[in-house]
Amino acid sequence: MLSLYLYGLAGMLTLGVLTWLLSLCLRDVSIVDSIWSLMLLAAAVVYAFAVPLETRGWLVLILVSLWALRLSLYLTWRNWGEPEDRRYQSIRAKYSPHFGLKSLFIIFIFQMLLASIAALPLLPAMVQPSPLSLFDALGVLLWLIGMSFETLGDWQLARFKADPANQGKVMQSGLWRYTRHPNYFGEWCIWWGFFLLAVSSGGWWTIVSPLLMTFLLLRFSGVTLLEQDIGERRPAYREYIRQTNAFFPGPRKTGAASS
Repeated sequence: MLSLYLYGLAGMLTLGVLTWLLSLCLRDVSIVDSIWSLMLLAAAVVYAFAVPLETRGWLVLILVSLWALRLSLYLTWRNWGEPEDRRYQSIRAKYSPHFGLKSLFIIFIFQMLLASIAALPLLPAMVQPSPLSLFDALGVLLWLIGMSFETLGDWQLARFKADPANQGKVMQSGLWRYTRHPNYFGEWCIWWGFFLLAVSSGGWWTIVSPLLMTFLLLRFSGVTLLEQDIGERRPAYREYIRQTNAFFPGPRKTGAASS
């Protein structure tokens, strides 16, 4: 299985380097956000070509494809025509001069390494034959919950932002009424779902993947990074934080006002 993993890693690296070259032409490294999910899909496609897939393998390939393509297309659509994301502008300023060369390592290869760890459950789930079990059913259920939260949450927020009457307001309806980050919660569900699918194939050791994703979503590039200065930029968000769960959905806190 190690050789398959290395082939998958090579596929991710190739995609990462090609995207880096494109970022040099565009002077915009934030395109890596649109490519990140496709790195995991690249690994899954390599596995699919390398071994004959059984039922679980095909199921995982379909689920990864749906997740990766939806996320990539959504982020590409959302960022189309926009300047480089302010997070990456800060990184660019910090690591200038010669940021173009440095970005290959601190942005693209770093993202590839994260993707290579996140993708660990895909390998045993796709290539290790074993009968379907309750873990598979629970994994698919958790994936469906996660995909629903991601898709619906992104659609609700996009519709909210498209209304000029909501300029300067904070989204507090739909899924956003119960969690400040339904898309991140959805991502969490998806990767714990993939882990359960891997467990059915003996891939319990891949638990490092959902643990990494949980850390990234809660403490690194997700909730913590997004909210570190949002209260200063959007004062109304402070009250939203007081009223609404950060991650796991739940009822609003006492005294919460409607949107």
